Amino acid sequence: MKVLVCISSVPDTTSKINFIKNETQFDKSGVQYIINPNDEFGLTRAIWLKEKESCEVHVISVGGIDTDPILRKALAIGADQAFRVDTNPMDANQVAREISDFIEDKEYSIIIAGRESIDYNGGMVPGMIATLINANYVSNCVSLDVDQSNFKATRETDGGKEEISGALPLVIGGQKGLVEESDLIIPNMRGIMMSRKKPLTIIEAKFQKLQTKTVKYEKLPPKGEVKLVNPENINDLIDLLHNEAKVI
Repeated sequence: MKVLVCISSVPDTTSKINFIKNETQFDKSGVQYIINPNDEFGLTRAIWLKEKESCEVHVISVGGIDTDPILRKALAIGADQAFRVDTNPMDANQVAREISDFIEDKEYSIIIAGRESIDYNGGMVPGMIATLINANYVSNCVSLDVDQSNFKATRETDGGKEEISGALPLVIGGQKGLVEESDLIIPNMRGIMMSRKKPLTIIEAKFQKLQTKTVKYEKLPPKGEVKLVNPENINDLIDLLHNEAKVI
């Protein structure tokens, strides 16, 4: 069995976000990058499957050379091989097509992607990959078990959870719940040294035609002043909510 984990390189949540070129491009200067948290939950689950099912775990990312340290970290965590499609990810369709083209003849049983990246929050890539390779798909996946050629999974729904079973191959959009934050693997020195000897293969991009174009980014407006209302003056609170906040 082979498992492929899709990795996104995203800005650290503590990074200061700025835009350039008339607010049409993200300013990468001075920004530290990390593995997308939803992808890291999926990677950890894949390593657990590797230990239980003796499967091989590969990771793939679409990006430039600045993505390599993120893939090396994934190798240090426990992945066996890494692949990078050498192009700047511009939209979900482009990324999904590049990854699907790579998957085509590789016979992966499970493809794990994060349900969304924390930078653009699109949430489209896993479903697109499943459609393009004609595989089963489970979104918002919080539990996954595999038995030979079948799977059992649980996904979060509005107000509850849904249990799903079916046949492999499977694509999931994973999130916290596949593993907990306390279960995430921190690379040790042995893992870091071994990662330098593991293969990281660069793949030429094939799909340059974009389906969408970013027109402009906007930052959230600065937070306004907070108005405190005496608990005894409930009418003042209702007036503020109705006339200023306009939420009632």
